[in-house]
This record gives sequence, structure tokens and C-alpha cells, in this order.
Amino acid sequence: MRIDERFLDEIKSRLRPSDVIGRTVKLRRQGREFVGLSPFTKERTPSFYVNDDKGQFFDFSSGKNGDLITFLQETERLSFMEAVERLAAEAGVPMPAPDPHAAEREKVRQGLADWLEAAAAWFEGELRRPAGREARDYLERRGLPEKEWSRFRLGFAPGGRTALKDYLVAKGARPPELVEAGLLIAPEDGGAPYDRFRDRIIFPIADARGRVVSFGGRAMDPKARAKYLNGPETSLFHKGHVLYGLGEARKILGAAPSGEDPPLVVVEGYMDAIACHRAGIAAVAPLGTALTEEQMELLWRLHPEPTLCFDGDRAGQQAASRAMDRALPLLKPGRSFQFSIVEGGKDPDDVLREQGAAALRQQISRTTPFVQALFDREKAAETLDTPERRAGLKARLRHAAATIADKDLQQAYRQDLLERFDALFRREPPPHQGPEGGGWRPGPRRGRWRGAADAWSEPAPSTPLGKAAAGRLANGVDPAPAALAAYAVAHPQVLDDHLEDSFATEGFGEPGLCELVKEIIRLRLEADHLDSDSLTRHLASCGFNALLKDIDRAAATSGAPFLKPDVSLEVAYSQWSQAFASLSRLAALDRAIDAAKGNLRERSDMEAFERLKGERDALRRATREWND
Repeated sequence: MRIDERFLDEIKSRLRPSDVIGRTVKLRRQGREFVGLSPFTKERTPSFYVNDDKGQFFDFSSGKNGDLITFLQETERLSFMEAVERLAAEAGVPMPAPDPHAAEREKVRQGLADWLEAAAAWFEGELRRPAGREARDYLERRGLPEKEWSRFRLGFAPGGRTALKDYLVAKGARPPELVEAGLLIAPEDGGAPYDRFRDRIIFPIADARGRVVSFGGRAMDPKARAKYLNGPETSLFHKGHVLYGLGEARKILGAAPSGEDPPLVVVEGYMDAIACHRAGIAAVAPLGTALTEEQMELLWRLHPEPTLCFDGDRAGQQAASRAMDRALPLLKPGRSFQFSIVEGGKDPDDVLREQGAAALRQQISRTTPFVQALFDREKAAETLDTPERRAGLKARLRHAAATIADKDLQQAYRQDLLERFDALFRREPPPHQGPEGGGWRPGPRRGRWRGAADAWSEPAPSTPLGKAAAGRLANGVDPAPAALAAYAVAHPQVLDDHLEDSFATEGFGEPGLCELVKEIIRLRLEADHLDSDSLTRHLASCGFNALLKDIDRAAATSGAPFLKPDVSLEVAYSQWSQAFASLSRLAALDRAIDAAKGNLRERSDMEAFERLKGERDALRRATREWND
């Protein structure tokens, strides 16, 4: 019986070599690989490696290597067919029934694959011909230079109704074959088939082995009914089983230095995946559908915790939410997801063009664990201002945990989610908060999203600490220190490079902020991770709620550049640090001037005093000119 290569690919896509081999060889993770003692020779130093990205094992002591089928053949002396049957049963894939016509069908599929490959090469050529000029200009404007086109096999489908059809028919193709391959459309009225892709930039879609199985096309005409168009379901292409960019992602993962564990990122579109690859980030994209269970299995074969990085708009958050619901029943130890949101409503392609590869890598590295994203989503479903709504949140959390099939993980999720629930209403930071900036950001909701000085919970009663701070600021907060404080509350991580500085005793140049700043520093040093929501709740519970509102009002008048919504996080951090340095210097100058006032005996003392005053006045003007 001849086994179809696609059947073998299906088996291998559902099994991780390290899982199967790990049942007979004790393996330990070492970067992107697993290592253990050879099952073929006696050795004391491990020289047997398993690489899930490549789907291969390598035994340097005996020189043997191969895939899972080879491993079973070598270690258990199974025949090829016995090894396939064993793995098919483990993968839950039924063995194909003997079929006298299978060979003929495989021959037909191979013929379709050949025409798809020929079409890919033709599209590539058309991009560089006169007809592709507008497409070339578009790619250049999107920051994708010509030297990168071949890497991703980008092409162009000209506007003619039968340009591709005429080319392939001249090569010997029959129109019905091209319809079956998804390259032509056959009109329902029986008319002559015509090209499916016309006047579009072409993105070839490849399977796990790098073979072209379909295409995606981006319309050049802004009035086109579909901006992006994927090929239809065919005998070669099933949208829910394929991920765009998988081959390139595997190359990036496989090239990672030993000991490193780079991320595998799921993005929304072709250009986002390409942007990540150009930045050295392994990335894939689903093909116009929600992430399917089959695609999740593909991802977990390559990485234990892929990162879902969908757009921050409503559609992107809905896609992330659907993926969360589909993933919950499948979660197991060593099989989960993380979440990352690109800042400012941008997508990875925008960030690469505007800020560069380093900024994109930095933003994607700020991730939120699955459990936190799940809690934040359920918390954001409605306002929590009544006992009934709070009870509703608790019921949703219990239900979400109950959908996890793995009983141990189900119990761990239930405990973690309920601890977060209790912490939320104790006005304490929830456990295990992820890094600020990577959290789940829900779309529109019935309540208001909490800002730096606005908590969902009721304002806590004033404490002596809070009253003392507020009393010293009866005349208001100066806008410049207020801007620094407001940004520190919204982005606590900005303090990390300054925790050893003296601003705890200076309050960003405003002595009345000292107690507030000390409390922020104390909490930042005690917490592994601290986000704005947790910090705001804590400060409100300490009686700083009114002071925070005063800070927000004063900061809004400061014109501080780092508070502007269109400034990237990296630039804002730099601007904040410069402003902090200026105000620290200003405070030091004030102290020096006060100390010098009683010691002006010599002309040189007076000149030094005037220089200090001049520097101080210049710094004061600079902080007051943000609005200009």
C-alpha cells in the first residue's frame, strides 16, 4: 500500500517529536532543542538531540538521524507501515483505506501543485515587468524594498481577465485543472473560466513543507470589493490547516543560537508576518479566519507558548477573544498562549516602518500570560458596580476554568482566577500581573477604562498619609512635576532606571509629592510586575485619590511631549528621562542658590551666584515652554 505524502505530513503536523521520543528517551530542554543519552549506544555524555522545529532527531554517537518514523523503525524494529500505523493512531488520524484510485488522485494533485508553482513564478515575473510598476511603487511606499521581494516570493497579477490563464494554457494546462487549483473562476452560467486574481499584489501561501498550495492577493484598486482575497478551498488547500509564513518562521526559530528561546508570534495579515520576519521575529498569520484548533496544534509543535499579537482595534480584540475560547479546552502544561498588543493602534508593519526592527521586537516582547488576559477580558465585560455584576464575573471565571480539559490545569486556573477576583475587590494588586504595556485592552464597553487617576472602585477613605500630602498642596501642583508624576503612574516601568536617584526626597521637584513618590517606589520595589491599574488602586486605597486627580489636571496643562498620545513608548521614555533630569537639576540649583545667599562676600561669589540663577531661570523657562 502506497502512503500519500500529504497523509504523512498530516501525522507529523499533529505530533511533536520531543513528546513521542521523550517517552523512551529522557530528554531535557536546551534552548530550541532537547538533549538526552543516545538510545543507540551506551554513553555518559548526552549526544542525542531532538529538534521539534525541524521534526528530526540527531544522534552524534551513532551517526543516525531522521524523523519520527525513522526513530520507531530504528528503536523498535518496526516496518515503515507499522511505524506509520502507530503514529497515525497516536495522532488520531485514521489510516487511509486501500483505494485503487488513490495513485491516480495523487497524480492529479501533483499536477495541480505543478501549475500552482508555475503560476507563482509567473506572478513573480509580472511584478518586475511594466505592468507591475504601480505594485512596485506601492511596496516601496510600504517600506518593502526590492531586495526583499524574492525572499517572500511576492508577485503581481495584472488586470487582464485571462492573462494567467493564457500563459498556463500555452504551457499545456487545461482550464478545468486551473479551476480546481483555485487559479481560475468558472462562471455559474457556463461561460469561459477567467483569472481569479486580477490587479493584485500576490502573496504565495505554502504548506509546512514549503510547497505553494494557494495565493493571497491585495487589491491595487481602493474601490475593489475585497481588499484582500485568498484562494478557495481545494484538494491542496484548506484554510484552517495552513498558516501563512510558517516555513520562514521555522527557519528563524531553527537559526536561533543554542540556549535561546525566541518567540513565535501570530499576527493578522501577510504584511505583518513579513514585517516580523524582516525584524528577525518568527511569525505566522491565519488566512482570513479565526485561529483554528488545527492551526493551534501546528503552533504548539514549534513553540510551547506562541504569542497572539492581534490589532488593538475592535476586530483584532474579537479575533483574540475567539482564539482564547478555542484554546481553553486544549490548554495543557507546556501548551498555552501569551498575548501582546502593539501600541498606539498600530500593527507590526507600521512599527517596523516608523520605528525600526528593535522597537518592534521590544513591543512584541511585552506579553501578558493567558490567565491574566482571560481575567481582564471577563472583568471588562461589564461594569462591576453592583453585587449582582460582581457575582456574574465570578461565575464567568468559574465557567472559563471549567472548559479546560486537563484537570490539574483546570484547578490551577480556577484558583488563580478567583485569587485575582478577591484581590480586585480588596483593592490590592492581582497576583502575577504581567508587564505594563502588554495587557489585554478590551474594545468598547459599558464602563470607563481606568486611567492614571481614575479607578473603577470607589475612592478609598483618606488616610493620614494622604491627608498630609494633600494639605501641603493646597495651592495646587506645578504642571511640570505633575506631568512627570502622571506618566510614572501610567507607566511605572519608567522608574526602573531611576530608583537609586534622589527624587524620592524631591518629589519630581515638588516637595508636596514626596510621600506619593515614596509610596510608588516602595510598591515598585516590592512587586515583580506592576501595572498602572494596580498602582492606581493601591494609591487610592492609601488616600491619594484626590491628589492624583489634581496631578492629572495640572499635567493636562503642561504640554509635556511624553504625554501626547501619538508618541511611541520608546520616545516617551527618553523624553520623560530628559525632563526628569532637568527638574532634578533645577531642584539642585534651588538648593545651591539658597545655600549661597548668606555667603556673598567676594565679587567671585556674586558672579557664581548669578551664574547659578541664570542656569536655573533657563531651566524653568524650558519646562514652561512645552506648550510652545
